[in-house]
Amino acid sequence: MAQDNSFDIVSKVDIQEVRNAIDQAMKEIRQRFDLKDTHSEINLEGNDAIQMASSNEYKLEAVKEILGQKLVKRGVSLKNLTYDKVEQAAGQSVRQKISLQQGIPTEKAKEIVRIVKDSKRKVQASIQGDSVRISGKDRDDLQAIIAALRGKDLGVELTFTNYRTN
Repeated sequence: MAQDNSFDIVSKVDIQEVRNAIDQAMKEIRQRFDLKDTHSEINLEGNDAIQMASSNEYKLEAVKEILGQKLVKRGVSLKNLTYDKVEQAAGQSVRQKISLQQGIPTEKAKEIVRIVKDSKRKVQASIQGDSVRISGKDRDDLQAIIAALRGKDLGVELTFTNYRTN
């Protein structure tokens, strides 16, 4: 009668929502009076980076704030964004690259496993690529692990998926 229950911990960014947020941000940038004629741009590069450009650092900061608001409205966590440093472009203009975090980095996955082991619950944690699987016999233990991980700030947005009860 031994049942094994499990769930996965993942950290993914929905690229379609990022595209929608960029489109909404560009629409607002084109309409805002303070950003007219600043040649501000936001572009998605592949599925793992966003490139922003504007006429100066002050305007770039305004563009970053608009993009952040639109991403939050679309349900994309800002924890999954890594901002590179602002670089000079042609003339007075500046640009900045934002990397999108897809998956849980190895060091964060090891930290999650350590938190699970320190909880003294009867569950097993295993790193599977860019996700972590937690399995155990008691559903209450799994619920307690989810609550413990939600209480910690690991620097990435954690999503709990594939909650299976066999």
